[in-house]
Amino acid sequence: MRKYVIMGVQGSGKGTQSTLMSRELELTHISVGDILRWHVQQHTKIGALVRRTMTTGELVGDDLVESIVRERLQQHDWNYGFLIDGFPRNVRQASFFLESYDIDGVIHLDLPDEDVAKRVLSRRLCANCGMDYNLISDRPEIEGKCDVCGGNLITRDDDTPEALAARLRDYYGKTEPVLELFRRKEYVLTVDARPDPATVQRAIRDGLHLPPYLGQVTP
Repeated sequence: MRKYVIMGVQGSGKGTQSTLMSRELELTHISVGDILRWHVQQHTKIGALVRRTMTTGELVGDDLVESIVRERLQQHDWNYGFLIDGFPRNVRQASFFLESYDIDGVIHLDLPDEDVAKRVLSRRLCANCGMDYNLISDRPEIEGKCDVCGGNLITRDDDTPEALAARLRDYYGKTEPVLELFRRKEYVLTVDARPDPATVQRAIRDGLHLPPYLGQVTP
């Protein structure tokens, strides 16, 4: 059973790389961001709190995130292991996680700030089905329309220059110390996130001594 954490600034490709890994290695992909967005879309009480927080660019509180992660992992549907992204984001969350689970490695996707801005501010989301697009690397066939359901593509509430700047400040202030904590335990594999997704995935597989990735295209 393999258990991994994937970390990196927003736009570094955590979701794409998690999908490529989990699909072939039979890992359960646990995305804290996806769970939170589901609550927003379903208009739950948690979703209302998350929406108010995300629109300011701030991170959701520790207690809420820890309870969501704990509940998700307790489902035990990860027979062959899991790959979690969006957690932990600070030292407190990392300590909670390490007390409960042994992990095999931390994948750190390294991306310069200027590339982060290009990727994040080019993202679009289908307002109907939730399909993700990127106007740089994954454009829809019809501008502004989802290829899957024809819904309108919108910008996420938290994909603004102001919110991105706040998240980057929070990331470097809180999440970088988490990487240092993991590095002291020799868990961290840092990978350059600038190349195409297939190249990044191969570097991850090589660094973790996993079966090679043979695909050529993005998911």
